[in-house]
Amino acid sequence: MAKIRILKQPPASLGYSFPPEWARHEGSWFSWPRPEGVSFPGKYEMVLENVARIFRRIAPREKVFVNVPDADYENLVKKRLREFGCPLRNIFFHHVATNECWCRDHGPAFVKRSRSLAIVDWKFNAYGRKYPFYKDDDAVPTRVAEELGLPVFYPGIVMEGGSVDFNGAGTVLATTDCLLNPNRTPRLGKSRLEKYLKDFYGQKKACWLTGAIAGDDTDGHVDDLARFIGPRKIAFGLEADNKDANYSVLRDARRQLRHLTDQAGRPFEIVELPMPAPVVQKGKRLPATYMNFYFVNGALLVPTFRDSRSDRKALATLQRHLPKRRVIGIDCTDLIWGLGAIHCLSQQQPRC
Repeated sequence: MAKIRILKQPPASLGYSFPPEWARHEGSWFSWPRPEGVSFPGKYEMVLENVARIFRRIAPREKVFVNVPDADYENLVKKRLREFGCPLRNIFFHHVATNECWCRDHGPAFVKRSRSLAIVDWKFNAYGRKYPFYKDDDAVPTRVAEELGLPVFYPGIVMEGGSVDFNGAGTVLATTDCLLNPNRTPRLGKSRLEKYLKDFYGQKKACWLTGAIAGDDTDGHVDDLARFIGPRKIAFGLEADNKDANYSVLRDARRQLRHLTDQAGRPFEIVELPMPAPVVQKGKRLPATYMNFYFVNGALLVPTFRDSRSDRKALATLQRHLPKRRVIGIDCTDLIWGLGAIHCLSQQQPRC
């Protein structure tokens, strides 16, 4: 395997930036769930079928790249996908070991310059060392760079993909709860953290929110809270029940959104979605939200949670604001047992 090429200057200084999720994809990266992982106790088999349903929706639109440990495991996964009625056409396997399946957070962050790609390999520490095993996950971006023959940037700080979202015009959205948490990179400070966001994601401005929804183990990933659906549009879930644990947190975040502006100083249009009814399994409140949607070529995949009224309203609202895409709901009631949904599983590779 070719020796990895390390780029010493920050991506922004070389003309690289992180494209918005809705930009054209070459494909989507996933890490296949492992039975020995900690994410899905008692529900592993059901989650595999859930992942296969997601693959079935993506593969007709773009490539699906799947990290598995080795050739034997690849054959096992292919067998399971066939059992779940998922064709293997346009699904490609890479022998990259992982601990868990949350590729959004441990996977490669692709930055683009004209017709070339590079990978930013942020450090990963399992959400502030909440979980014991993450060495393989931390190595994934460099392993993918080796597989693809791409150069790599090493910022040297912890950053999870679900903690940031991009409008494609120079603005990144994040939460202070997560990025400034001392369990990630201690004593970094907000101004230095913003410089990393600008230098290594190629952004001009950082917008900050506070808050985390109930059940979120990430200390407030923004992809559970608020998401760009266009350069000047932010989708946001609002809880209507004033007795719900999310009510005050989301009302406060909604007030903060009124004061945010983009890289040109213009306010955002806020697209309000409902929150689903609480999803509780084995006495545990789970972080169910429609915000964990994922853009693929020509479509938007949205997690649903068997709450027919709110599911329908969320899908209809997003479809109204994204008329050129097909908005597709995918039941993630089993998947959310692992405290993540479609966006958490995936990481896009831009097309050059």
